[in-house]
Amino acid sequence: MGYATIERRLDSGDIVILDGGTGTELERRGLVMDPGAWCGPATLENTDMLEQVHRDYIAAGADIITANTFASSLLMLSQSGYADRFETINKTAIAAALKARADSGRADVAVAGSLSHMFPVSGSTDVTDLSRLPSRAQMDDAFGRLAELHRSEGCDMILLEMMYHPDRMEAAFAAATATGLPVWAGFSAKRGTNGEVLSFARDQDIPFSETVKILDDFDIKAAGIMHTPSNIIGDALAVLADAFDGPLTAYPDSGYFKMPEWQFENIIPPEEFLGFAKQWVKDGARVVGGCCGLSPDHIAVLGALRG
Repeated sequence: MGYATIERRLDSGDIVILDGGTGTELERRGLVMDPGAWCGPATLENTDMLEQVHRDYIAAGADIITANTFASSLLMLSQSGYADRFETINKTAIAAALKARADSGRADVAVAGSLSHMFPVSGSTDVTDLSRLPSRAQMDDAFGRLAELHRSEGCDMILLEMMYHPDRMEAAFAAATATGLPVWAGFSAKRGTNGEVLSFARDQDIPFSETVKILDDFDIKAAGIMHTPSNIIGDALAVLADAFDGPLTAYPDSGYFKMPEWQFENIIPPEEFLGFAKQWVKDGARVVGGCCGLSPDHIAVLGALRG
C-alpha cells in the first residue's frame, strides 16, 4: 500500500518527502557506533530508540522511512564479528520501521530497505588498500541476501544508497532489481579541482556523467543525489537529468564521516536547507529528504514545498 501511494503522488506531480539520516540520528541521540560495522549492530539493543526515530520522521512529514540496513550487509557485519547475527539484525531493523509505521497510523507511508556497497574501512568512507576489495562473488552474495530480506520481511521498496564506485555498483543494482521490488538509486558526488561534478570515489576521478550510465542497464523507478553536500546537488541533478527521465530525488548530508562516527560539525540549519530544497524542486526534483547529519527538524520544514 505504501509504495502505491508514493507512485500515485509522483504521477500527479506532488512532492514526496523522504526521511533524514537514520544511523546518524541514532548517534546524535547518544548511541555508540561499532568501530567496524558503524550503525548496523546498534539495532540489536536499541529497537525502542530506532522505532522512535522512525516515528519522529513520520511526525515530521516523511512519506518514506528507511530501515536501518545501510551498514548491515555481510560485507560490513562479517569483519566485525556479527555474521551469525546478519538475519537477526536486518529483520529487527525492518520490523522496527514497520512497527513505527503501524504505531503512527500512517499506512500510506512507504518503508524502504537501504542497500549500500559500503564495507569496513578505517577513518574514511572509502578503501585505501585495494587488496581489501571484496570479490564480485562476495558482493553478489552479500547484496543478494540483504536485498532478499528486504523483500521477504515486507519492505515496500529498496533504496540503493551512496552508489558511486564502478567496481561495486553493478552488484548492488543487480541484487536489488532481482527482488522485483521498486528500486530507487541514490548516487553520491563530489566536486573536482576544476569545479566539475565527479563520482564520490576517493581512489579515482570519475566524471559523474559516466557513473550514472548504469541506469541504462536496470529498471530503476527514481534516481537522484544523496550523501552529497547541498551546494553540489544542483549541478549533479543537472547531469543526472540528461541521463534519466524518471523522477529525480535529492537528499544531502551535512557534516562528515570519520569511522566509526559522524562528525556533527557545521550542520546546515533547517531554513537554509529548505532554501536549497526549493531550488532543487524548481530544477525538477520530485522527492526531497535528508541523509547523514540531517534530523527530523530538517524534514519538518520540507512541508513548505507542498505549498
